[in-house]
Amino acid sequence: MKRVLLTRTFPIATVQAAAARYAVTTREVDAPLTPKEAAEAMREYDAILCSIGDQFDAAAFAQADRRCQMIANFGVGYNHIDTSAARAAGVQVSNTPDVVTDATADIAMTLILMTCRRAGEGERLVRRGDWDGWTPTQMLGAHVTGKRLGIIGMGRIGQAVAQRAHYGFGMPVIFYNRSEKSVDVPSRQVLDLHSLMSQSDIIVITVPGGNTHLINAEALAQMQDGAVLVNVARGDVMDEVALIAELATGRIRAGLDVYEKEPQVPEPLRALENVVLLPHLGTAALEVREAMGQMALDNIIAWENGQPLLNPV
Repeated sequence: MKRVLLTRTFPIATVQAAAARYAVTTREVDAPLTPKEAAEAMREYDAILCSIGDQFDAAAFAQADRRCQMIANFGVGYNHIDTSAARAAGVQVSNTPDVVTDATADIAMTLILMTCRRAGEGERLVRRGDWDGWTPTQMLGAHVTGKRLGIIGMGRIGQAVAQRAHYGFGMPVIFYNRSEKSVDVPSRQVLDLHSLMSQSDIIVITVPGGNTHLINAEALAQMQDGAVLVNVARGDVMDEVALIAELATGRIRAGLDVYEKEPQVPEPLRALENVVLLPHLGTAALEVREAMGQMALDNIIAWENGQPLLNPV
């Protein structure tokens, strides 16, 4: 029987399904694996079901006594795994796309609405006991319906956000993508990032990993006064220092579900009122997490049976 490590406390359905087929060890600590721990795990287990933050570096794959031949990542992003080293070592790696698309798009819309309508500020006001009652000019935010939406990265999630925004809120959509893209939702592709930043009332970032500091000080400076920036992609897509500086001027607002050095969120960012901060809730729905777990296991089963992975990376 193959030995399989589950690096986190995954949903019960995932644990039970894995245990029904493999000799499973479930790690009871929710902190990510360090590079040393990842290397040790690769010496002990045939396959590993891991998640964001578990650090599988080149040294782990280069071990002469490595046992692991399969890493199934619970999530779409896999920049915590050195996939080049994995390929060189003959270790297969998979991820879980598709099942996360709608949930992540929903969180993007949540952040759009919360940021534009200042819902985070309002909720804090009520909890502090500082609300004195309704007035005509109280906490005026921005209307969402009809605003121009700019999407950075028009993949599955970007298109799902565009559909919700266009058909649900009547928002004209523009998008920036590094390659030419034809999509079903009514939209217009712009040629460069700065054009999108300057033309959009609301901007949503949905690019994949590997775009470190794509949104830097120069890009942020292109945003219109009062514009809103939402990130549901990867934390390191954003130059967080530059974002904090721009937010501190009060010129723009932001909604974030991911952070550059997650789970660390800088105190200056937490202190700002014009930013909504969520704890990486993009896929945090039980049905979605269970589907992610089953997809990860299906990839392990395919590897065990000598079949092509369903979602190779």
